[in-house]
Amino acid sequence: MPAEESHRVHCRLDELLAERGITLTALAERVGVSVVNLSVLKNDRARAVRFSTLTAICEALDCEIGDLLVIN
Repeated sequence: MPAEESHRVHCRLDELLAERGITLTALAERVGVSVVNLSVLKNDRARAVRFSTLTAICEALDCEIGDLLVIN
């Protein structure tokens, strides 16, 4: 398994967006991050994420980091 795929962190962004009725595009606008970067995170392809980005996402979705990121 390639090193970038060896983690077991799963991003629940899809589920949280659906629960809140928010689109990825709307979240990107609220957070100030590109749709492409959020898509990478949403599809579990991110290798790193800034704390400031996590904070902004969690504030926009009214959730905790543990609601967003889980270990599989």
